[in-house]
Amino acid sequence: MHCSKFFIPLLLIGLLAPISQPSAAPLKILDMEDMSCAGWKKRTDPELREPYVQWVRGFLSGHNYANQSKQVSEVSVSTVATFVDRYCAEHASATVAEAAMRMSDRYSGRNSPITR
Repeated sequence: MHCSKFFIPLLLIGLLAPISQPSAAPLKILDMEDMSCAGWKKRTDPELREPYVQWVRGFLSGHNYANQSKQVSEVSVSTVATFVDRYCAEHASATVAEAAMRMSDRYSGRNSPITR
């Protein structure tokens, strides 16, 4: 009976401790005005797509900085544009940022989303 006085409070602390831990902060992506795949598809002129392609290349460079053991190899402008074209064709409601994330997954050899 004496043990139960200590057992119940410890049990409650053990149950409530995981609840009180802060969750991971949402990912903040600094992107361009219209990053939707619909917006990408509207920009068929390579000059209009250039800022987005450069944004993706910058994203991949950021991936390399943060994940130095799983680097994305050098990719050309046309490779980026082709990847985003295909990704957006398969995922019409997605964004160019999501395409960049999946590209980092594929080209780094990880083939799965980054986990914390």
